[in-house]
Amino acid sequence: PARAREVTAPIRSRSHQHEHESARVGRAETSANRSRSARGRASEPSEKASVGGQDRKMSGSQARRAASRLYAAGSRASSSVIVRALGLDTARSVLTRGSFASTWSHRAAPFSASAHASAAADDRALARNIGISAHIDSGKTTLTERILFYTGRINEIHEVRGKDGVGAKMDSMELEREKGITIQSAATFCKWKDSDINIIDTPGHVDFTIEVERALRVLDGAILVLCSVGGVQSQSITVDRQMRRYNVPRLCFVNKCDRTGADPWRVLRQVQDKLKLNAAAVHIPIGLEENHAGVVDLVRMEAVTFHGPNGNDIKIEPIPDDLKALASEKRKLLVEAVAEVDEELGEIFLMGEDPSVDQLKAAIRRATVARDFAPLFMGSAFKNKGVQLLLDGVVDYLPAPHEVENKALDLDKEEEEVQLVSDPKAPLVGLAFKLEEGRFGQLTYLRIYQGKIAKGNMMMNTSTGKKLKVPRLVRMHSEEMEEVTEASAGEIVALFGVECKSGDTFTDGTVNLAMTSMKVPEPVMSLAVAPKSRAESANFSKALSRFQREDPTFKVRLDEESGQTIISGMGELHLDIYIERMKREYKVEVDVGEPRVNYRECITQKATFDHLHKKQSGGSGQYGRVVGYVEPLEEGNQGVEFENGIIGNAIAPGYILACDKGFKEAAQTGGLIGHPVEGVKIVLTDGASHAVDSSEMAFKLAALAAFRQVYEKAKPRILEPVMSVEITVPNEFQGTVIGNINRRKGTVKDSTSEGDDVIITCDVPLKNMFGYSTDLRSMTQGKGEFTMEYNNHQPVTQDVQAELCQEYGKRHKN
Repeated sequence: PARAREVTAPIRSRSHQHEHESARVGRAETSANRSRSARGRASEPSEKASVGGQDRKMSGSQARRAASRLYAAGSRASSSVIVRALGLDTARSVLTRGSFASTWSHRAAPFSASAHASAAADDRALARNIGISAHIDSGKTTLTERILFYTGRINEIHEVRGKDGVGAKMDSMELEREKGITIQSAATFCKWKDSDINIIDTPGHVDFTIEVERALRVLDGAILVLCSVGGVQSQSITVDRQMRRYNVPRLCFVNKCDRTGADPWRVLRQVQDKLKLNAAAVHIPIGLEENHAGVVDLVRMEAVTFHGPNGNDIKIEPIPDDLKALASEKRKLLVEAVAEVDEELGEIFLMGEDPSVDQLKAAIRRATVARDFAPLFMGSAFKNKGVQLLLDGVVDYLPAPHEVENKALDLDKEEEEVQLVSDPKAPLVGLAFKLEEGRFGQLTYLRIYQGKIAKGNMMMNTSTGKKLKVPRLVRMHSEEMEEVTEASAGEIVALFGVECKSGDTFTDGTVNLAMTSMKVPEPVMSLAVAPKSRAESANFSKALSRFQREDPTFKVRLDEESGQTIISGMGELHLDIYIERMKREYKVEVDVGEPRVNYRECITQKATFDHLHKKQSGGSGQYGRVVGYVEPLEEGNQGVEFENGIIGNAIAPGYILACDKGFKEAAQTGGLIGHPVEGVKIVLTDGASHAVDSSEMAFKLAALAAFRQVYEKAKPRILEPVMSVEITVPNEFQGTVIGNINRRKGTVKDSTSEGDDVIITCDVPLKNMFGYSTDLRSMTQGKGEFTMEYNNHQPVTQDVQAELCQEYGKRHKN
């Protein structure tokens, strides 16, 4: 049980005599010259105690004290937990004699080798699967680089835009290193103390939001990185929304505390107000801006400072006198915030007692795993401060795979929900969440939810029903690979030579389950593209095919009218990156047309239809009559719904499906400018069929014609994509920038001052945002920056609608 395991954590750590001496930030390797706090840790033994009781040197009195603490955890502790904490021999000798014998006699399992084995199996409780997500330029990749260095995965640190030209480990693509941004999410794994940690570093730019979406779909916990100057920004809100969608517990890390204007307390208020999180600081900074030296740990009430060129010389000292009052106040707020959502800590708080370190840690963990609380850490990844403490937080507060509830759909029982168990002995269930074209063919990233996968095993793709052999199994470290022979529940691995698509579920064939799908946003922008020479056509097609498999938000279609190839994506940068990749990876020079906006059409009123499709051409003809009405769906519903409202059998049931297909096919091409129609409900109320001439084709054609006939009567409107734009500029340019937004037909929603800058939030039609980055730079002398993301589709004005219809009519005529 989790509660007993939390209390045993200090006993499993490297110094077993005192409850406050649990494993700390990898100090065994880095703290030879550190100061000891006033509590006299220098006099305590530092003898290591191994998990499972081997080589354990523990006196009888020490063991009894340890057992007492286990007993304090409550009667839910199992014998395997006790064995794991004290060792088999010590547990048997202490807990089966004297006063403990009666206490533990009701526990079912005797102290035996089987209990010892189950304790070893519990080691999977130390595994963590985490993602690192944030707004662009908050320091995600820099933070991941430090994590890899401190955990020993890399031997030296390289910066995202470093002078050495090497670049960060997780930015393996040449374009990423050149532009200094993350384009694709990258996976790696490392070990911190006894915990195996799988990490996915995700992009911060809104154009690559699908990478964040599919990473969070398969992760058990996340670190939300926030800039101590920028605070909660637009993409921070989007990432938080994605974390809520997939029920992902998170830690918050206020990064860049060394920057001019750093204010972590303002960031905490924004997390509470904008993200509506029950958050509290577990650190307070020791100095800010250029004076930032470390943090005060509010759980242990000790000062931690970081020294040396790489920040791995850690010193623990008493809290400085000038910070004692603030530390006491912030710890009280931390305890209050957790006590509000944790019953056990709430009882201690109401009794007026000060919780111990272990009680507070256990409460923070329970509240974080339950997604009722978000602990806020502080530091500076670039200046190597606070990262080790954040790693401690990942181990202490984020859930293990078996603590997260994962569900699948049973395809044999009408998609009934099934609870998955993170057990290697259960039937295999895994989700292919990301595809990548590697040097050796398609690379498929797989999250294993239950069961075990091994090289050479057979598995089944439940989407296609095809069985296949696992040819090669690897663990990823950015672009590098490490061969493995098998992987168990909770792990993230990659497979070679497996034909599948993103979102497919794999099982061992004994169960027919499918994991729930992830949300894929619709593209908002299109470009016409063509290879410059016919000789490059083959590579051009290969590139488009590969990019579509890798990225669900990248769409390719052929325009029937013009014969042009149209690519669609999430924004200018998104499409620019793919055009650049065609040039670099496939040596294809591309001609690019003008950007095109993905409009939509809708109807605004109810209208009836009555259409007869009749055709006689010798032999059996075609006959189908459909009667009914169309009406707009309620606001926010963007689908196309069909309803059979016929009472009786005016139309044979076999032809109803053909009517459904016909209406939905017609809705793919609106009558105004040929874009898809959304937010419409089609209700069939009557009709007629012929015993000989009626067919599925006849009714499909009748439905197509009926929709086109009724469309004009329903007062259609054109909808355009509107973007939420957040612009940060120095105060002196505020008037100029807002004037420019008004000229672009934007609506300013908010304007707030942040130091010398002003943040303007507005909604602007996408077609008016093309080329905005160049205009903003010229207006603000290069000091302004902006981010935008799709908000919704809104009706265009009547003059714009008339203009678009006229353009479409000319193209159609030509």
